[in-house]
Amino acid sequence: MADIIFLIQQNPRVSIILFASLISLFITVINYFFLDKERMREIKAKQKELQKKMKEHQKAGEHDKMMALQKEMFSYTGEMFKHSLKPMLITMVPILVLFALIRNVYAETVIASSWFWYYLITAMASSIIFRKLFKLP
Repeated sequence: MADIIFLIQQNPRVSIILFASLISLFITVINYFFLDKERMREIKAKQKELQKKMKEHQKAGEHDKMMALQKEMFSYTGEMFKHSLKPMLITMVPILVLFALIRNVYAETVIASSWFWYYLITAMASSIIFRKLFKLP
């Protein structure tokens, strides 16, 4: 274990990019198996349709109709959140533990003050890529 920590601390930028990518992959795999992908796609399609109608009503100055559509859109947002909750709960504990370990390891490196930004940017980019590869909504 000491050898791994030494290797990480010698190459902090490469290792944080690797960690972020692996964590993103883990989250994506969990989402792939636990999300109701078809229902999520239906909800997203319905939200797009509602947004289009809302813009039309906004241009026409029909604020009452726009507000009714917005209320309906919020109900879909709530349902989407409910579907996302299970994968989020499954991944939350392991990620919190990993973050505690990562923070301690990177505290003694040249990127001690910026490791989180390396992580965040890499995680966002790799998450987009993995979601496309796994065809997640």
